[in-house]
Amino acid sequence: MSEASPAPGIAASARQLGSGLLAALAERLELFSLEVQEEKLRLIQLILVASAGVFAGTMALVFVSLTLVCLFWDSARLAALAGLAGFYTLAFLAVILVFRRFFTAQPRPFAGLQGELAKDRECIQPES
Repeated sequence: MSEASPAPGIAASARQLGSGLLAALAERLELFSLEVQEEKLRLIQLILVASAGVFAGTMALVFVSLTLVCLFWDSARLAALAGLAGFYTLAFLAVILVFRRFFTAQPRPFAGLQGELAKDRECIQPES
């Protein structure tokens, strides 16, 4: 009787499996790096737009406020200042609500990668 040697197909199958796993891992890493790049660009855009908006809005509010206070300096200086303070408080609350909606509407970071990993998990798990 000769000793049974492993079938040549087992080694080839193991190599193919390993190659497939490495290819899947490489694809997932590439997807992860693309999503990191997209998140970085989105963050940079958000910072630039927000900074420009804050600067322009601040300058407008300062000059409008100065103009209103100067117009009512003799007759209703305190009422003008109180009205401006109330207006700015309401505007601040509105901005907070808008930002809150904006951030909750954003997609989850790395959602594409998580979806692909979930698909991989479904393919690997045995059916019950």
